[in-house]
Amino acid sequence: MAITRLAAACISACAFATAEPAAALGQETGQRGGIVSASLCGDAYVLALVPREAITALSWQADQPVSAAPDWARHLPRAWPDAERLLVLDPGLTVFGAGEGGRTASLLQRTGRLSFELAWAEDFAGVRINLERLGEALGQPNAAAEQIADLDRRLTALDARAQARGAVPGVVYLSASGGSAGAGTYVDAAIRAAGARNVAAANGVTGWGRADPELALTLEADIVLTSYVEDGYAGLLSRATRHAAYRRLLDQADRVDIASGDWPCAGPRLIHAAEAIADALDAWAAAHGGEGA
Repeated sequence: MAITRLAAACISACAFATAEPAAALGQETGQRGGIVSASLCGDAYVLALVPREAITALSWQADQPVSAAPDWARHLPRAWPDAERLLVLDPGLTVFGAGEGGRTASLLQRTGRLSFELAWAEDFAGVRINLERLGEALGQPNAAAEQIADLDRRLTALDARAQARGAVPGVVYLSASGGSAGAGTYVDAAIRAAGARNVAAANGVTGWGRADPELALTLEADIVLTSYVEDGYAGLLSRATRHAAYRRLLDQADRVDIASGDWPCAGPRLIHAAEAIADALDAWAAAHGGEGA
């Protein structure tokens, strides 16, 4: 995954990020510019909670295929965790991704500017926490509560679909680099919420697994999930499109590509990814029936 592989070891230490005291939109934040997101993950939360007219800028990735930003948002100014750039934008509140605020956030604070850093999350509980805390920082607790209530309703609906489906197919996620997602990842959370069994986790993979052709040759799954293969980054690490061990998985009939913009992190759109997986499970169950791999 794009964000999870940047600095997972470092970011994991930032389990709970802090925020400045709440600043209501149109009050403290309105005295300066609007809301600025400096990260792809932050974009998803800002777009979920902040009115269009109150957003000054989104991250430098907002107009790339890995983003789910709507068309209007792709034309906004760009931001990144750089003090000089953010001072030019003069935001009322800057939203950083987990572990990304650092010295830049401290500098903004010294100049009287508010900032909020998302907590690292690997499940839907973490999404709820970030929504609630960012809602408080924005002075938008009701908007956050509505997002959380919608998330819970959709998770309940997924559980009902899984109960009606009966079968529990085996699903494996394969990244463009050839890695997989084991237990304790937000991909695993989405797979389980959809009503499937994570084959990588069942084979002992925990966390974000590195490329392992030998493991790939042994995995048997009913459905293969991919992301960042068709709408992500191409490069030397894109082993999954070339190595025979991964091609065996990629070429199998029941393959579903999840829009990378739905899960660059554990964000508000993670539920979209879970629902897309559930759609694939329903189609598989209708075509095959019975128990999964």
